[in-house]
Amino acid sequence: MASSNDTFDRRSETGSFDIIGDVHGCIDELETLLLRLGYGIEWTWSGSRRLPTTSAPAGRRAVFVGDLVDRGPGAADTVSLVMTMCAAGQALCVPGNHDFKFRRWLDGHNVTRAHGLDLTIAEFETWTPQDRVAVSGFLRTLPYYLWLDGGALVVTHAGILPEMIGTISHRIESFCLYGDTDNRRNAGGFPIRYNWATRYDGAALVVYGHTCVDEPAWVNGTVCIDTGCCFGGSLTALRYPERQSVSVPAVRQYAVRDGKFGLPPSRQNHLK
Repeated sequence: MASSNDTFDRRSETGSFDIIGDVHGCIDELETLLLRLGYGIEWTWSGSRRLPTTSAPAGRRAVFVGDLVDRGPGAADTVSLVMTMCAAGQALCVPGNHDFKFRRWLDGHNVTRAHGLDLTIAEFETWTPQDRVAVSGFLRTLPYYLWLDGGALVVTHAGILPEMIGTISHRIESFCLYGDTDNRRNAGGFPIRYNWATRYDGAALVVYGHTCVDEPAWVNGTVCIDTGCCFGGSLTALRYPERQSVSVPAVRQYAVRDGKFGLPPSRQNHLK
């Protein structure tokens, strides 16, 4: 696991936010969603790469819940866009488990090129070593969760429990990236996930992704906004503090999902 950092504490940042679910390289849908939310995007070519220039509506910022890469056809453009928006103060971002594995590849580790990572690597192999180092550095700086709006809002990729908010550890980093899992796997070989939100009783609203749902799924004080764009679903943003969702449909299905959309059962009910 990456080294801990404490940049998660952004309680002083109270602006209005547009929290965007798992993009997974669905750049066309991301552009459509951002434009619908009032952001501006223009692209120019630099050699074989597209470089974005962006703008944001007054008083609003985008917040990305991670999994920027893999499965969709535009991982490189997605990363470029998010990096540009973050550098301009127009966006914040947390890493997803796919981003974490991609950074391991960028850093020279031997990783399994599965679940769409092969497509992402193919795009970034055309980038210069210096540009790939910059992407790795960007991903390394991302906090595993963001604590915003005076403590009233938390954004993370896969989940977080009330007692974790306000601190960081390797266990918390893992929970933020992968959610509530153990060493068990399902028949398809994937880690079994548990619905941690059924036992969430914190004061902050937690907005997260990682688990595909047909529409934003509200449970207790949490909402999952990964509506499975790369699997032919939609890309969703939650406007905060309005708590209104805005979605755009996938242009097409880019990957095949193993299993149905929907939140997993709680630990208590998993074996029933």
